Amino acid sequence: AVPEKPAAKPAPGRIQHEQIRVRADLLDNLVNFAGEVSIYRSRMEQQTNSFRYNLTELDDTVNRLRGQLRQFEIEAEAQIQFRTEEEGRTSADFDPLEFDRFTQMQTLSRGMMESLNDLDSLRGILSNLTRESETLLLQQSRVNTELQEGLMRTRMVPISGQVPRLRRIVRQTSEELGKKVELHIHGADNELDRTILERIMSPIEHMLRNAIAHGLETPEKRTAAGKNETGNVHLGFSREGSDIVINVADDGAGINTDAIHKKAIERGLLKPNAKVSKQDLLDMILQSGFSTAEEVTQISGRGVGMDVVDNEIKQLGGILSINTEQGQGTTFSISMPMSLSVARALMVTVGEEQYAIPLIGVESVERVARDEIIRMQNDPDGAYNWLENDFQYIHLGSAMGISEMLAPTEDQSKLPILLVRSGEYRAAIHVDGLIGSREIVVKPVGPQLSTLRGISGATIMGDGGVVLILDLGVLIRLTSIAHEEPAEIAEAAAPAVVEKRVPLVMVVDDSITVRKVTTRLLERNNFKTVSAKDGVDALAQLQEIKPDVMLLDVEMPRMDGFELATNIRNDEQLNNLPIIMITSRTGQKHRDRAMSIGVNVYMGKPYSEGELLDNINDMLNQGE
Repeated sequence: AVPEKPAAKPAPGRIQHEQIRVRADLLDNLVNFAGEVSIYRSRMEQQTNSFRYNLTELDDTVNRLRGQLRQFEIEAEAQIQFRTEEEGRTSADFDPLEFDRFTQMQTLSRGMMESLNDLDSLRGILSNLTRESETLLLQQSRVNTELQEGLMRTRMVPISGQVPRLRRIVRQTSEELGKKVELHIHGADNELDRTILERIMSPIEHMLRNAIAHGLETPEKRTAAGKNETGNVHLGFSREGSDIVINVADDGAGINTDAIHKKAIERGLLKPNAKVSKQDLLDMILQSGFSTAEEVTQISGRGVGMDVVDNEIKQLGGILSINTEQGQGTTFSISMPMSLSVARALMVTVGEEQYAIPLIGVESVERVARDEIIRMQNDPDGAYNWLENDFQYIHLGSAMGISEMLAPTEDQSKLPILLVRSGEYRAAIHVDGLIGSREIVVKPVGPQLSTLRGISGATIMGDGGVVLILDLGVLIRLTSIAHEEPAEIAEAAAPAVVEKRVPLVMVVDDSITVRKVTTRLLERNNFKTVSAKDGVDALAQLQEIKPDVMLLDVEMPRMDGFELATNIRNDEQLNNLPIIMITSRTGQKHRDRAMSIGVNVYMGKPYSEGELLDNINDMLNQGE
């Protein structure tokens, strides 16, 4: 028998991986489905948190019911002893301690206590199931993140695969124009989403042609200007957080802003005596049909190109910026998201809106005293010093035009500041509130919102709401422009901002059902709400917040409504708080007691929703 030849062994140190071909549309669908799974998991997490909160409420209710049943049993025992003494039983009868004599009331009370123990047991089972569900959701979150990142990696392709194509375009264009050009490519080892890379290649090609045709001079002119006759074009790819930054730079003559100004006047885009900034003139070249070329060639002068480039970049959620120096060259910068991916973000509130801020770039979160914040906002060069670095103060609500600055008359509490770094810029971003860190699925906002600077995408929260993702790097750069706006414009916009403030109503009631029904009614009618389960809980919350109106029940454990209203009226900071008392005790005696304390409105249960809303609005109008 002929011995079999051994199979060829792979070369040492070389690992062979099997490869398969997958249709691009199938892969895109899988990525989208993984993103939807993340959204549904986020929704389940939110519902689990709500379930945990309600279990805590159930625990409080069970404990309160246990105390009430204990008092009920004591009263029942006392009635037995009283009845025994009243009937004057003989010594032949058993003492109550020697022989239990049950009444119907005792039978019911003991049955209720057994039912309460069963209820407590069920609460414990539900609590354990909730804890196990939270653990499973955490494990599922980790697996889902790995799945999402793995699928995203399958869509990423190296930029280096497009380098020969780009070099060929530069070589052909330079030969046609009779110019000597050397292309330098940096960061080609970075990876980019396949779909985004395919769509961004056309804008890059056009900018390279523009750099050669419009930017670089002929060898004779470069020699006369003291430059090397070979022009340089630098194409760079770099990562900034979750964004890819593409720079196309040349060392040519720069953009002639005077020619742009002249052309804009000829086309009627500018008035002859209009004062415009250099940046505004550079933005003119992004207009459709705008060109400063004196003659039309196959490469330049047709007036189409940069407007198409700008529109394509905006549709991809990117931003195009232009910087030029006369005689030194021009740089086109594109900043755009690398892909649709899962990211960690800090959820913040600005005014009455909720936004997401990517955690990449946020160096720290600090709590700063209100006095310090007011000092920084009143100082044009206000800065916050952290680890020997100065961070420029920016009020995010004012920068976005959706909320107002702080007033010095408010209480002296500490407020959140985000310390953010973007390149060489550092800023202390003041937000109105922090919600917490979340895992979000980044989605593009589409062409309708992609033109707005400072918005990098959007995400869908667990409750189905859409939250915009802010690009703080862009907002920081735009802040210097915002500071140059005339003061009268800011003053004219201030009253509109004040009108947007939503009143805060505190609902104090020991009934969970009443609290939920009332808060939902108020939220449907554009009120912010906060709830308390009794007077002690309400007093604790009033140390941190001051509502515009309080809805107050009378009969509550630990501290009833009359005691709470008395404490409020005796407090210097709270004595002007409008109180609407809502109770089933509609007798004149209770009403007189409430009015003597200083309650503004006394309403009986059940109440009319319209009447309640009218009373709240009346209280708010009186406060103004």
